[in-house]
Amino acid sequence: MNIPNDPVILLSFINTKLRDDFPDLGELCSSLCVPREEIENKLAAIGYAYDPEKNCFR
Repeated sequence: MNIPNDPVILLSFINTKLRDDFPDLGELCSSLCVPREEIENKLAAIGYAYDPEKNCFR
């Protein structure tokens, strides 16, 4: 599955998937076959970090 390239759209996509379909970021990344670091780095570039307690990027 392709993930959005635009970081703001990626943020929305990932947070929606985490909210609706996955218990944590690791399982989401495994399902998408995307390295966790890739998602974390793209979203860190716009000021967001994964919050495991809330299971979302904030």
